[in-house]
Amino acid sequence: MIAAQAKLVYHLNKYYNEKCQSRKAAISKTIREVCKVVSDVLKEVEVQEPRFISSLNEMDNRFEGLEVISPTEFEVVLYLNQMGVFNFVDDGSLPGCAVLKLSDGRKRSMSLWVEFITASGYLSARKIRSRFQTLVAQAVDKCSYRDVVKMIADTSEVKLRIRDRYVVQITPAFKCTGIWPRSAAHWPMPHVPWPGPNRVAEVKAEGFNLLSKECYSLNGKQSSAESDAWVLQFAEAENRLLLGGCRKKCLSLLKTLRDRHLELPGQPLNNYHMKTLVSYECEKHPRESDWDENCLGDRLNGILLQLISCLQCRRCPHYFLPSLDLFQGKPHSGLENSAKQTWRLAREILTNPKSLEKL
Repeated sequence: MIAAQAKLVYHLNKYYNEKCQSRKAAISKTIREVCKVVSDVLKEVEVQEPRFISSLNEMDNRFEGLEVISPTEFEVVLYLNQMGVFNFVDDGSLPGCAVLKLSDGRKRSMSLWVEFITASGYLSARKIRSRFQTLVAQAVDKCSYRDVVKMIADTSEVKLRIRDRYVVQITPAFKCTGIWPRSAAHWPMPHVPWPGPNRVAEVKAEGFNLLSKECYSLNGKQSSAESDAWVLQFAEAENRLLLGGCRKKCLSLLKTLRDRHLELPGQPLNNYHMKTLVSYECEKHPRESDWDENCLGDRLNGILLQLISCLQCRRCPHYFLPSLDLFQGKPHSGLENSAKQTWRLAREILTNPKSLEKL
């Protein structure tokens, strides 16, 4: 048993050093290329409208606010200033969303974003995004990369296609630190020993972001309340959770396997599903020793089996907001195909670790 485990870990480490590291290097190169173009567009936006200041800064070889969705798809979060005169309200009426309401009607004129406040005192995510979209469209025509960058039409999101190869979504957002949303107040579950109190405090201190992007309710259409609402995002908190042991290595293996074998029509699975399942696996295996290097094979198999279960049930709950289903709106046929393909992959890795050389 131990020999089989050790063999699997050996082949996974080999796979990590060869395939995962070359994937990382290729994506880093793409990120540099993409960020040059996006920075240039945002510089033009700032000239036209100083309230939209670019926050795409490089720190420790990472670009702040950049998320990799797939090797050709990225999201850049543009942090806006001055949320001060608004109260953050998440009463659970819109799963995964919250609204920003003027704390006092008399403060309307004090807001930096006065013309985007609705008659009932809400700061409208849609109105800000609509204005930003117009500015980006103008900036694309003026920027020095105008030959290689185009706006993607037919969407209320701000999306750029770069060199006909990459898609980048730029999302206006507010950073909320020092508070924790009521809709995630149940976390951590009292009966789950992971993460410990110190890590919980660190995660909650990271806070969350409020993004201006489409948030569909179950019927797929947006009500006006939803279009004014902001989408909750926990990227920094989630990254903080995955520190220590072989957690990040495990996620890197899952992302690489996804890119190479689970990139299916309709894109039913993305990197974020993998990140979510690693967090759930941490709860199931709360001891630090469960994430030692020699447990890498067990953890990876556990996550792949959990993924198959989620795909078959057609439900993948968000880690911090479990009432939010990350498979919502995905075609059932795509989820079924992914389940079959994931099962083939898991069986191959488990029964013949050497097959990783070809995967």
